[in-house]
Amino acid sequence: MSDFPRIIFYGTPDFAVASLARLTEDGFPVVAVVTAPDKPAGRGLKMTGSPVKQYAVSRGLKVLQPVSLKDPAFQEELCSLKPDLQVVVAFRMMPRQIWSLPPLGTFNLHASLLPQYRGAAPINWSVINGEKETGVTTFLLEEKIDTGKILFSERTPIGPGETAGELHDRLMEIGAGLVVKTVTAVAEGNISAISQHGLITEGMKLKPAPKFTRDDARIDWSKEVNDVFNLIRGMSPYPGAFTTITLNDGHAISVKILRASMLTDPDAAEEGTVLTDHKTFLRISAKNGYVDISEIQPSGRRVMNIREFLNGFGRMIG
Repeated sequence: MSDFPRIIFYGTPDFAVASLARLTEDGFPVVAVVTAPDKPAGRGLKMTGSPVKQYAVSRGLKVLQPVSLKDPAFQEELCSLKPDLQVVVAFRMMPRQIWSLPPLGTFNLHASLLPQYRGAAPINWSVINGEKETGVTTFLLEEKIDTGKILFSERTPIGPGETAGELHDRLMEIGAGLVVKTVTAVAEGNISAISQHGLITEGMKLKPAPKFTRDDARIDWSKEVNDVFNLIRGMSPYPGAFTTITLNDGHAISVKILRASMLTDPDAAEEGTVLTDHKTFLRISAKNGYVDISEIQPSGRRVMNIREFLNGFGRMIG
C-alpha cells in the first residue's frame, strides 16, 4: 500500500494492539510506533515493555518511547519520519506540536459514542450507568480532550450481564475495524468531519467518564439492586467492586465481587444482609433484591468461584 499515507501509531495497552495489528497486517505503512517507556512488572520487577511495544517489536516496527512528548529530540525524530497521518489509540494527552504535525492530521479512537463518555474510562462508566448501547468513535484531535470533530462511529448493544472486561474485548475488535475504515477514508479524502457541539441538543446531559477512584468501586448495599449489579459489572475485572463480609468471629474480610447475577425482590431482607447455604450460594441484599455472587476474590487471594470460596469460608459466615 505504497499509495497510502505514512502513519505513526500511538498507543500503550492491550486495547490498542488490535488496531495496530489490523493496520500492519493489512499492509498499511506504519513507519513508527510511539508507546510508554518500559516499566517494572511481576515479582522480579523486571523492566517490561507495553503490550503495544511487544507487538511492534514482533513485527519489526520502529519503536519510540519518550519520557516526555515535549522532548525536542523526540519531536525532531518525528519530523524526520515525515508522517502524513497519526493514529492514536489509548494513549496520553498530546501537545499541539505533536498532533498538528502531519498534513492529514491526527485522529483518535475512543471507546464510546461521543460526545457521551469523554474521559479515561468510558467502557466502565457506560456499564456502571446501565447503558443498553455504546460504541466506538474516531475523531480529530484538538486542544480539549475528546472534543474534536467526529469522523466515524459504530454502535453496539451492551448485553444485560456483560462485564466491562467483556465489552472491552468486543470494542477493541470493533474499534480496530473502525481505525482501518478511517485511515482508508482519510487517505482517499472521503471524510466529512462533524462537530461534536452540533450533536449536543438543548437539555442534553453529557455523561463523563473520569478515571475512577477506590471509593468508586466500593459497593453501597443501600442502593437499588440494579445499580449495585451494574457497578459489579462495570468494575469487572479491574479494579473490582469490593465490600466486606463479617465472619462469625467478628472479623471482617474484604472481597471483590467479579461476577454475579441479580435477583429482584421487593420484599428483600435489610440491605447488606448475607444469605448462604454455606456450600453453593452466597447472596447479599440491596434495595429491592439480591446480588447472587458467582465469582469472588478475597483480599490477598486468587479469584474463586462461589463454591470454592464457600468451601473455605462458608462455615464462618452467617
